[in-house]
Amino acid sequence: MKRRVFLVEDHPITREGFRAVIDRTPDLEVVGEAADGPSALDGIAASAPDIVVLDVMIDGSDGIEVTKQLRSIHADLPILVVSGLSEGVYGERALRAGAQGYLMKQEPPDRFLDAIRTVLSGHIALSPALRERLVDSYLTASGSAASAVDDLTDRELEVFRQFGHGLTTAEVAEAIMVSPKTVETHRVHIKQKLGIRTTNEFVQRAALWVAREGGATGADDAA
Repeated sequence: MKRRVFLVEDHPITREGFRAVIDRTPDLEVVGEAADGPSALDGIAASAPDIVVLDVMIDGSDGIEVTKQLRSIHADLPILVVSGLSEGVYGERALRAGAQGYLMKQEPPDRFLDAIRTVLSGHIALSPALRERLVDSYLTASGSAASAVDDLTDRELEVFRQFGHGLTTAEVAEAIMVSPKTVETHRVHIKQKLGIRTTNEFVQRAALWVAREGGATGADDAA
């Protein structure tokens, strides 16, 4: 079954280019398009995509704010931001708003497709430079985040790592041979100890922790 992609891009030529690249693949299809925030929100609600590909600058809207709105409405919908604007300026903002990846438009089509698949698989799609910057920002600033992770129990750290590899709750439960309910209980405790408020932030923090520990599973190569 093909995974469903919704495009939010205000330049018709660029949008058509995205569609052409996606429509050539056997595992992805474009199910909707929009050029502005309101149309995107309506179209996504109607088409129920598996992932949204979103530009930072769209007609009459701020893509970062649209990302926040989408995250509040569709808590688990993967979002990949693809932009011509500097990742050093906007990459971290996009991640903090709720995106699971940031890709520069200058990248070749295969990188674009790899980034989509990486986000769909539950990983974060970033360039190596941006990933390193975010690891430092999230996990090592003043040593506070790293110290907080040190406070996790052995089982909590194991659960945290499993989520960092992109596993679902059911997959984590199977991997460590406990019930999904037990995994969810561990996740609640981890979020409390690390001061994490949302599921999206939990997934990002877990993935970045795995990256810092040298255990990322291909996400660096995908964006």
